[in-house]
Amino acid sequence: MPMPGDLWEGRIVIVGASLAGLRAAETLREEGFTGPLTLVGEEPRPPYDRPPLSKQVLLGTTTADATRLPTRREPDADWRLGVAATGLDPLAKRVLLADGESLPYDRLLIATGTRARPWPHPEQAALDGVLPLRTSDDAARLADRLAAGPRRVLVIGGGFTGSEIASACREQGIEVTVAERGSGPLVGALGGTLSKLAAGLQRAHGVDLRCGVTVTALSGDGKGRFTGADLSDGSHIDADVCVIALGAVRNVEWLADTGLAAGPHGVACDAGCRAFTMYGIVTDDVFVAGDVSRFPHPLFDYQLLSLEHWGNAVTQAEVAAHNMVHPGPYRRPHLGVPVFWSTQFGVNIKSVGVPTFSDQVVIAQGSLAERRLVAVYGYRGRVTAAVTVNMAKWLEHYQSLIETAAPFPPAPGAADGHPLVAEFPVPSDVPDPKGLSHGPTVALTGHLPDRRLTVVRPGS
Repeated sequence: MPMPGDLWEGRIVIVGASLAGLRAAETLREEGFTGPLTLVGEEPRPPYDRPPLSKQVLLGTTTADATRLPTRREPDADWRLGVAATGLDPLAKRVLLADGESLPYDRLLIATGTRARPWPHPEQAALDGVLPLRTSDDAARLADRLAAGPRRVLVIGGGFTGSEIASACREQGIEVTVAERGSGPLVGALGGTLSKLAAGLQRAHGVDLRCGVTVTALSGDGKGRFTGADLSDGSHIDADVCVIALGAVRNVEWLADTGLAAGPHGVACDAGCRAFTMYGIVTDDVFVAGDVSRFPHPLFDYQLLSLEHWGNAVTQAEVAAHNMVHPGPYRRPHLGVPVFWSTQFGVNIKSVGVPTFSDQVVIAQGSLAERRLVAVYGYRGRVTAAVTVNMAKWLEHYQSLIETAAPFPPAPGAADGHPLVAEFPVPSDVPDPKGLSHGPTVALTGHLPDRRLTVVRPGS
């Protein structure tokens, strides 16, 4: 390893003061960086944990204020909280802030994450009782509404967040309707086979699940209070609370016209977390980490991965921080296999790999009927993902199969000495994201320019 004197020194600015930003700041200090460090965060509160917001906070077992992230060490940083970054001047190397100040940097880490996708009709979104769920304040407001005992809650979107909200409602005895544009809940993340399991779970727990429909309008009582919604099949839902769970929007608008490869899927970077320009040239002073990033992964044909995963935010932030202060020969790639988990309707769902990067799936252990299983996904004859339902202890085994590009389907008895439960793999039935009312938590974007490029020729 390089000696401390070999570390790069200069001014570092991290834009984004959530999980990725905090872990990057801590890692910089752990790696021996002693230079000036500034963290910019749009929210006024210190970094907090988001997974409990749709679980424990809604159930009332903890409060939104109690979700602050523990720190591994004091990052010794200048915190600029409650002020958003509004622009970037990459030539002058300055971050522009909403309060009119600009911060100079020598190296910049973009970790601005995502925000909740809003309801597209502002006047309907402004109705009292229509709520998003992304921030700590959002969770506190929704928890108060649930504690007040509404007659019915409408959840628009059947992804992980929407499903966890519905689970929290039913656990408290609250009637809930879930409206999902796709064929079933979680279909965008796990494909059609496990979506059927998720649908069965919801209905078994009393959820009024409506699939293949869209919400066409939210209605009020004339006094600004939400009262219900019209659906595309002509039906109407009466409800007191509506939660918009339409997925996430990556916070990249402040990077417009900077020349970086930033667009709807995030900011593109190499495996070392260095941002690309819109022409595919790698930078060496701008790095990216967390939900706002998209990066190539050799296990998934070097397509660009966009992840909304807690573990990815941590590991990528650590890699980015390491590479920001170490010379080229000591830099390392971010090649972690995506891992995700969710608890809903009494089951624990854990995923490793990228289930949407698949063409077939097989139930390798357990069964759909028992709601205890391992589903293994394959693409062109190799294992690319596994999802466990109440069988998380096997996840490590299947992760090793993914990392070694093991043949699909896995050999009989590969995990526990028993033959495969399913005799034949079936299509994984991964839908087109355009048919979902929520975005998948993993997106493979491939080569998809986000704007028309101007070809630059020598001498022009």
